[in-house]
Amino acid sequence: MLKSSLVFLLALAAPLTAHADAVGKLKNFIATVRTAQANFTQEVLDAKGRRIQAASGTMQFARPGKFRWSYRKPYEQIMVGDGVRFWLYDVDLNQVTVKKLDAALGGSPAALLSGSHEIERDFYLKNAGCEPRAAAEHSQAASHVEAEQIDSCGSQNDGLEWLEARPKSQDTSFESIRMAFDAHSDLAVMELRDKFGHVTLLHFSDLMRNPKFPPELFKFSPPKGADVLGE
Repeated sequence: MLKSSLVFLLALAAPLTAHADAVGKLKNFIATVRTAQANFTQEVLDAKGRRIQAASGTMQFARPGKFRWSYRKPYEQIMVGDGVRFWLYDVDLNQVTVKKLDAALGGSPAALLSGSHEIERDFYLKNAGCEPRAAAEHSQAASHVEAEQIDSCGSQNDGLEWLEARPKSQDTSFESIRMAFDAHSDLAVMELRDKFGHVTLLHFSDLMRNPKFPPELFKFSPPKGADVLGE
């Protein structure tokens, strides 16, 4: 059973000038994007670059602190942050896990981009230039299309600019986070590397900036008969 990694809640950055670097695009994203929606694909690679998980779905968020990730494949799961609590619903198991939002996410990516300026406060940021994703260089599991998408200097996605974020605190499961923005200042790829060498890769498509969401989208009530674990 796939257990989804906690991940960034992501969106598009508003257009910047052509000369803006990746850190500038990230800061602009934090300052201008209040809500977002996108389709995503997610891979988890082990320390040897072998794919051990793959998933896809749709994400929405409304800052500060509200989000919804709906995993459709290979197993249906829903992650919801209502601003106070974090909910994880495993549809196949009919099981709900609930925790306080801060306790569940801490300084993780999922909290950062659905918050305000936490990433600037809690991470050291630097531009990484035009670099292909490190995990893809030795991964034989990635498909040909995926390999092209993550090659920031390749012909398919020429012009991707990367930044690297390293946590200031040791109290986090992530060693580093990398983000790639395209020529239109759209956030296109994310790479999350944990302290055990595992890499979570996220690709986004059909991103929408600042859509209007009904408040109910970020609320969750356990289905009747579901097992509820936690608070």
